Amino acid sequence: MRFLFVAVCLAVASLGLAAPASCLVIDHRDVAAFAALPAWVPGAVRARLPLYYNHTSHGSQLVTGLDMLATEGLPGPTLDDHYETDLGNDDWPTITRDYLAGHPDTAVVLWSWCGQLSWYDTAAVQGYLDRMAALEADYPHIRFVYMTGHLDGSGPMGTLAANNEAIRTYCRANARILFDFADIETYAPDGTAYPDGSDACQWCQDWCAAHACPACGDCAHSHCFNCYRKGRALWVLLARLVGWSPGGPAVGALLLQDGP
Repeated sequence: MRFLFVAVCLAVASLGLAAPASCLVIDHRDVAAFAALPAWVPGAVRARLPLYYNHTSHGSQLVTGLDMLATEGLPGPTLDDHYETDLGNDDWPTITRDYLAGHPDTAVVLWSWCGQLSWYDTAAVQGYLDRMAALEADYPHIRFVYMTGHLDGSGPMGTLAANNEAIRTYCRANARILFDFADIETYAPDGTAYPDGSDACQWCQDWCAAHACPACGDCAHSHCFNCYRKGRALWVLLARLVGWSPGGPAVGALLLQDGP
């Protein structure tokens, strides 16, 4: 079964050709893949992928999800968690560069949005993409993860949806890594879409009324099940970066080290 949606420019490995850069999109379809993580993955992630993460309240949903999984017996990744600012801060590239100067062993960089994509114009979104590209050019050994913005109830015709799609299109066209924050909270586990919902994850309430869902102390702006699913998706992303590939070939250029 293919759990992971990957928009790829795959290498022809059987011909011995070098793997080209590949697009990796982590979305709602990846949440279920967490259950199939091999036993070697968590240790490999902790050893190989020091992760720098800067965010505000919405971005904390990923950390809450990791904490929920830790209570189930899975210690978190090697995460330097900064609950300080987000991509709405024009200085985020400088903050990133300053951090990397003092932490040269960093392998993955992740920043989240607050609500900015609900009102940014196309020039502002392009500015985000350009700044990410500049960081990637200057730090080719580090994996920079792009992100979409949280749902705001404006639906498929809203500014948010257009901005999120612009980011997805760029990542697929330019072989980038994307954590699709909005897509994960749009879909219930059975695949039903709720594109008109908000970050409160209204469908989560109905789903958990009919299914057993894990609890948490607080999931910022949302439901604990939303945080839980994002924590699972983050683990799948990190697993992919150390070489795990559920149901298909490895994504060559994204691998920091082959296999277990």
